Amino acid sequence: MRIHIPLLLLFLGLLMNPLQAQDTVEWKGFTQLQLKLDEHAATLVVPKEPLAGNPWMWRARFPNWHTEADSILAASGYHIAYINTNNLYGSPKAMAIWDQFYEFLLKEYDLHPQVALNGVSRGGLFVYNWAKQNPEKVSCIYAEAPVCDFKSWPAGWGEGLGSPKDLEKLKAVYGFSSDAEAKQYKGNPLEGLEALAKQKVPILHMIGLADEHVPAAENTFLLVDNYIKLGGIATVSYTHLRAHETEADL
Repeated sequence: MRIHIPLLLLFLGLLMNPLQAQDTVEWKGFTQLQLKLDEHAATLVVPKEPLAGNPWMWRARFPNWHTEADSILAASGYHIAYINTNNLYGSPKAMAIWDQFYEFLLKEYDLHPQVALNGVSRGGLFVYNWAKQNPEKVSCIYAEAPVCDFKSWPAGWGEGLGSPKDLEKLKAVYGFSSDAEAKQYKGNPLEGLEALAKQKVPILHMIGLADEHVPAAENTFLLVDNYIKLGGIATVSYTHLRAHETEADL
């Protein structure tokens, strides 16, 4: 049987490097690389004049939410990265994808080994779960109305409104067979913060005290209290009026 060498080499190359650049687009005056990791779309905004060491910010979720900060950072020389792991809720499956994306970006674009993480709402599940596993790879964490315990959202087993549909999806991706099993889980962001605190990774939370979907008392306040008691560096900025804009913003 005749082997088609060029096709074989192409196939092997795809196996060794599943994340491929698909296209480039203009984004707020910058070049944004359109990437693909298996079935997961990803992007990387490239600054016109990167700072020394190629610092970068990694958005966990909602890449189009308040991008003013992104464009300011890009103008200041930061790369901005994002990979779509929607509906994986910071699960071990999501973390495996994040690990692969991180290694790719460092290898192919020589980004700084420490990244600034940005988690909005359910994005808190992603940034903290990854940071706890990789504390030495994180320079800081910014979180806006972050979910810090899925028992609060999407489960709604406290004062929060919850989302039954998202809870069923979360249970499926985490492999929980029942609510009881989910309640016993000890890997939420507000737990197991010892290594992150020891690394002195600074965290900043922006919250609304009127948030009915992700109540601060069940999320930010508990995480920050745990973090400070472990010696971590934490700042909380709040407003009395602000809540989640709509349920879709979760």
